[in-house]
Amino acid sequence: MMYILSIETSTTNCSVSLSKDGETLLLKEDYSNNYSHAERLHVFIDETLREAKIERTQLEAIAVSKGPGSYTGLRIGVSAAKGLCYALDIPLISISTLEALAHQVKAESGVVVPMLDARRMEVYSAIFSSELKQIRAIEAQILDETSFAEELSKGKVYFVGNGVEKTKALLSHENAVFVEDKLPSADQMSALAFLKHKKSDTEDVAYFEPYYLKDFVALKPKPKK
Repeated sequence: MMYILSIETSTTNCSVSLSKDGETLLLKEDYSNNYSHAERLHVFIDETLREAKIERTQLEAIAVSKGPGSYTGLRIGVSAAKGLCYALDIPLISISTLEALAHQVKAESGVVVPMLDARRMEVYSAIFSSELKQIRAIEAQILDETSFAEELSKGKVYFVGNGVEKTKALLSHENAVFVEDKLPSADQMSALAFLKHKKSDTEDVAYFEPYYLKDFVALKPKPKK
């Protein structure tokens, strides 16, 4: 039996899952509009293991969502994952945030476009086939009325993630399917992490960094009145 703990903190959803042989046993998440990772992540980890009656020493690996997404959220998740890997001397597995998000959609045909809000009219997006094979790399993409025109002309396009709302306001094509109110979750990481572990596809714990896609830009505080 292979137990893997998965951590997802790339958006406002603070999410932790425990899986056995690729199947999620327990899932803890705060599916809200507020970032609560600093307060909740370690609590969720402890609660998940306690409720499953699993000791930390029984874990075979730690999986973490590697991005893209919130700079601060990713830092918190990766720091926690690295700490566990160091303490337990077990492998670190990174999972593409957009790939895991794409796995929330069941499509018989067409393509799946997972997308995360990147402020203004920009999203982080990728394109997957209906079999969930990646067919376009991750991009920081400015949306307009012509976005995904080629894909929409060929068949159904399933948009999923917190970038859907701004996309829905621009695209009214009959082939556009908007899967709303979905955020990346550690639930879909379970199977992906299991497959990567079987292939020994792991990260160097000392040097691994999240995939931010864009450099972090600190906003200047507003002057006090």
